[in-house]
Amino acid sequence: MTSDRARLCLPSARSDVPAFMVMDVMSAAARLEQAGRHVVHMEVGQPEAPAPSTALAAARAALSGSGAALGYTESLGIPSLRERIARHYAETYGEAVDPSSVLVTTGSSAAFVLAFLALLEPGDRVALSVPAYPPYRHILTALGCVPVLIRTGPEARYAMTPEALLAAHREAPLKAVLIASPANPTGTMMTPDALAALIATAEDAGIAVISDEIYHGLDYAFPATTALTTSRKTVVINSFSKYFCMTGWRVGWIVAPDALVRPMERLHQNLAISVPTLSQVAAEAAFDGRAEMEAVKAGYARNREILTTGLPACGLDRFLPVDGAFYLYADVSAFTPDSHAFARALLEEAGVAATPGLDFDPDEGHRWVRFSYARSQADMIEAVARIGRWLKGTG
Repeated sequence: MTSDRARLCLPSARSDVPAFMVMDVMSAAARLEQAGRHVVHMEVGQPEAPAPSTALAAARAALSGSGAALGYTESLGIPSLRERIARHYAETYGEAVDPSSVLVTTGSSAAFVLAFLALLEPGDRVALSVPAYPPYRHILTALGCVPVLIRTGPEARYAMTPEALLAAHREAPLKAVLIASPANPTGTMMTPDALAALIATAEDAGIAVISDEIYHGLDYAFPATTALTTSRKTVVINSFSKYFCMTGWRVGWIVAPDALVRPMERLHQNLAISVPTLSQVAAEAAFDGRAEMEAVKAGYARNREILTTGLPACGLDRFLPVDGAFYLYADVSAFTPDSHAFARALLEEAGVAATPGLDFDPDEGHRWVRFSYARSQADMIEAVARIGRWLKGTG
């Protein structure tokens, strides 16, 4: 009887996924701040700027009305928000999208869960570039799927190639491939031709394509291209978190092929019912705040320049192409064989929070650290100064 009771609260095998390391770094930084230390936050991909004033005004207006206005919405999302998201594709990419193909989700995180559940069976293999956003593989693992990590390199600007995808498919059939451009943690982007070639190759081989486009709008080297330009059979995921600075509002969306809309809707009805109404109201109004967001983006561009010129002077002169998003992925192997220890010491001794590459690349991440430049220009200048002093042993 005792042994039976002991098993009551044993965690499931599917829950045995690694921690999302950046959240642990955030917690360690918070403890230092509570002790009176000043920390420059470069660990988390979270804009310092607030949501657009148009979004905040819409939320205030909704709160000033009756509570009934903030009840459940349709599981697919408020119709006017879905229509506004569809119009965004015409305005931004020149692509006509039917609002009926748009599903509003609780951030992009819920969108990935819905996409994986709608497309995949336990045991299915899914190709991912590496380095990559860790919850991709963690969610897939929890759902009983198999992440297939495909190493990227400088010859293709750190993007997955059609040849590498087909090679993995020949080893054992792939059910899907997940593409991200701009990518996290690297900030690299796929050229339009490279993106189109990879999508065409995948679909010709019977491999479904999921395109993570949550950093669209934050592009500096060249404009980002939606996967919808190449194929309407792709599952496209986006979010209000990054460009629109609405991380805590938790609103994302999916543009899905027709055959997947109803299955995703059924899943969403059961898993979440609907996205918080207040957040949806604010998200719709956020599209009218683009002028503010472009000013925020200009600040990221200045921060990017501060890091790409300042870090080499500190000795961190090897990093991947800083094309988009707000990340710089730096090689720290000249200083350490252990990026986790490097990041911990950088935080404790210099007061700069950064994320070790092991979070994004379990095999070679010990050589890399991700720096986010989503905060203020003053923070970036201070961070470079602290990093420089610390690496030279004077800080």
